[in-house]
Amino acid sequence: MCCIQSLKTSCGEEYHDVDPTNHECINNLDAFDETYPYLLSDYWANDAVVRKALHVRKDTVQRWIRCNYRLDYNSDVSSSFQYHVYLSTKGYRSLIYSGDHDMVVPSMGTQAWIRALNYSIVEDWRSWHVDGQVGGYTRTYSNGMTFATVKGAGHIAVAHKPLECSVLFKRWINQEPL
Repeated sequence: MCCIQSLKTSCGEEYHDVDPTNHECINNLDAFDETYPYLLSDYWANDAVVRKALHVRKDTVQRWIRCNYRLDYNSDVSSSFQYHVYLSTKGYRSLIYSGDHDMVVPSMGTQAWIRALNYSIVEDWRSWHVDGQVGGYTRTYSNGMTFATVKGAGHIAVAHKPLECSVLFKRWINQEPL
């Protein structure tokens, strides 16, 4: 809870009528506002009842954390090929999506990974919409793969564009056009 301690220290426990010249307090408030909705997600995702409902097999996943920045990065995209190809040949569909403003894993990198799979394009680029607005762009491939961008979303697309991601997933899971 270092974020909360920083707030207490920099804001003097005054969070409503903040001195506009106290930049440290304002920055800490912004950071708190950005992360607050996710504070309990770790507890939820690690709850035994939730894991059972999601069919997480015991001992297959250790403690879940929202975003692990300590993962060793390896640009060898071929390492996941065998798993994806195997599952797609068994008839499993896949939805790959990427925020078009993602600077951690840019959508161009994701598209390079998809090209390396050498799947045929079934339906070329087209826009998909939510409430009459462009939600992003999609392309469909053989082997049941759908790739979609989420317009205006960053690395954690669902955090930036929750409505669009929800609509995207619901349409895909219901096998409806995006």
